[in-house]
Amino acid sequence: MTQRIPLQDMTSEAVVEHHTPPSKAPGSRPPNSKPPKLGHIYVREIGGFFQRIRQRSNWLLMALYFGLPWINWGDRPLVWFDLSAQEFHLFAATFYPQDFILLTWILVICAFGLFLITVVAGRVWCGYSCPQSVWTFLFIWFEHRLEGPRHRRIRRDKAPGGMDTLWRKTAKHTAWLMIAVATGVAFVGYFTPIRALTVDMFTLDMHPLALFWIGFFTLFTYLNAGWLRHQVCLHMCPYARFQSAMFDANTLIVSYDAARGEPRRNSPQKGVEATRVGDCIDCELCVQVCPTGIDIRDGLQYECIGCAACIDACDSVMARINKPLGLIRYTTERALAGKTTRFWRPQLFAYATALLAMVVLLIGFLNARVPLDVDIARDRQALFESTAEGRLINYYNVALRNQDGQTHRYAVSATGLPGLRLGGMDTIEVAAFETRSLRLALTADADDLTQPSHPIELHITALDDPSIASIIETRFLGPSGE
Repeated sequence: MTQRIPLQDMTSEAVVEHHTPPSKAPGSRPPNSKPPKLGHIYVREIGGFFQRIRQRSNWLLMALYFGLPWINWGDRPLVWFDLSAQEFHLFAATFYPQDFILLTWILVICAFGLFLITVVAGRVWCGYSCPQSVWTFLFIWFEHRLEGPRHRRIRRDKAPGGMDTLWRKTAKHTAWLMIAVATGVAFVGYFTPIRALTVDMFTLDMHPLALFWIGFFTLFTYLNAGWLRHQVCLHMCPYARFQSAMFDANTLIVSYDAARGEPRRNSPQKGVEATRVGDCIDCELCVQVCPTGIDIRDGLQYECIGCAACIDACDSVMARINKPLGLIRYTTERALAGKTTRFWRPQLFAYATALLAMVVLLIGFLNARVPLDVDIARDRQALFESTAEGRLINYYNVALRNQDGQTHRYAVSATGLPGLRLGGMDTIEVAAFETRSLRLALTADADDLTQPSHPIELHITALDDPSIASIIETRFLGPSGE
């Protein structure tokens, strides 16, 4: 629900520990100027329309992250990256190392999708879906409830420490560490069945590698979401640096309407005769709720993650003083200049076309993917053997991997030489997602060989589904003829 804030409480906290006073000419910060140095940022909690959207998005993403390892698909986890068996189970499908090209393809699609979203709506990914933002807002949520509102946290940190401060900070850091541990356990749960992992944790019988990665992600989460927070978005994330290259005057961004807000009611500019009073009352609530500590009234800045906390904060003030909402809002530079925003432009069309083409190709590749993988290797003990009947024998070791969700019986045959015959077993049954090996003996008449090495083909077809078939090329070796 929207947080109602008394007007006297807004102005009482106008002094921010990390914020420098706004410039005399509000607008974009000079492109070559350095951002203000930021100390500890006391983020104020705010409600509102966009924060409800962000909170629901965050809870959904966290529910998926923590919940997926606990869901089973048959006798295995729904999402399981089994490194020891080199099998990667994703819902009903199973992938293998040779399918890593699909992972690369999916990552490229995600990158182009992010580029497309950035061109349209700026950094909404950062504000609503980025794991760094999701966990940071979760940590801030606990901080607010265990240490109190922003003004109380500032007052406690300035005052000498006492038992009240000690137990509140201890409770906060304990909650942070519990979240961080749960994050580490959930992450390792994607690589080790999480039910067995939790039993091993309580019985102190964990594998050293699992213990290491849980500890690593616990520390990583605790530092990033608890202590570093805005430094990650400002200095560590590469997206913050190159996303501005995808912005244009039609990109939807969080912006302050300076034409409507200036001059500010409580901060008239020196030497300027005020003919009117703007709607901004200079309460600095938009600064206090910003997780990266910027003043959106200084113009578009790369530190802005587009979370819209300043929009909800400003709207709550405008509602209290009976002014129209939207002094800070999602808009475009063209709209602020009184021009019409163009949605379709060459940059957006190029990203959309590339993304659509890659998605269509990926779907086609997945539909054409045969759920059968065959590895064949010649027996290296002997190149060939001769029989008393004048025939030659070549031995092959074949591994069949059934990548389908049901058991299949496969027929094995060979072509490429006249009279080429398969010795031994010509059918093999392989259970779902299992691998079986067999040793094949291929024989051919020595008189049919016209050269020391002949190309041949090994055909493997599912008897119950002929569309599942694989043709493997190999060589049949004979005497050199010298």
